[in-house]
Amino acid sequence: MNSLMKKKPKQKFEECADIIDDAIRRQRSKWQLDAINWFDFDDVTQIIKIHIHKKWHMWDQERPLEPWIGRIISNQIRNLVRNHYGNYTKPCNGCQFSVGDRQCAITASNLQDSQCKLYEKWENQKKVGLELKTTLSIENHMSEISSRVSEDFCYDSSVERLNQYMEKELNPNHYRAYKMLFFENCDEEEVAKFMGYKTNEKKRKAGYRQVKNLKKIFQTRAEEIMKKFDIIIHESD
Repeated sequence: MNSLMKKKPKQKFEECADIIDDAIRRQRSKWQLDAINWFDFDDVTQIIKIHIHKKWHMWDQERPLEPWIGRIISNQIRNLVRNHYGNYTKPCNGCQFSVGDRQCAITASNLQDSQCKLYEKWENQKKVGLELKTTLSIENHMSEISSRVSEDFCYDSSVERLNQYMEKELNPNHYRAYKMLFFENCDEEEVAKFMGYKTNEKKRKAGYRQVKNLKKIFQTRAEEIMKKFDIIIHESD
């Protein structure tokens, strides 16, 4: 009788690896952020699997596995899209006054520009962050700065030149934090730990405010550099 009532041994994460991989593949279509050339769905997959592994103890094994990991996968993809793009995208996206890609129905110029207060705030605080995050936006922005359109634009070399200026402008710790945030896919908690930030606020991760302020500093400094120097490198240079 006792043997019949004995509970089944708990399944380990490794034993369910194939199920997890299949569940992630089924949600592949939700990842549409192809503008980031250094961060693809393989990276997304690894991040999700690590997260599931960390949360494995929270799965009630009396319930089916697939619905539980399905919610985690969906939430993680949404969070990654938000963190890499959504937090920086301009307010015109989804605005009722937006007409086409760059036009606006309420500005005097009929363009999406700083005549709109929301656009002006985004341009001052978040635009550079978007340009640092996505290849396409940097290409467009470089064309604006150089006052010419280039078909042989060298993205990697141009970003490298920007980083050379950033390294001169920032102290060593700040430059390392800048690289971690924008190029190494480190989360804010890792950067806060590197910088030695702490917090006394309840329900706030250590260094939440400090890292947020760092991002603003980096974005402002990068914008100043891109306005002051020609950092575009062409394939023929």
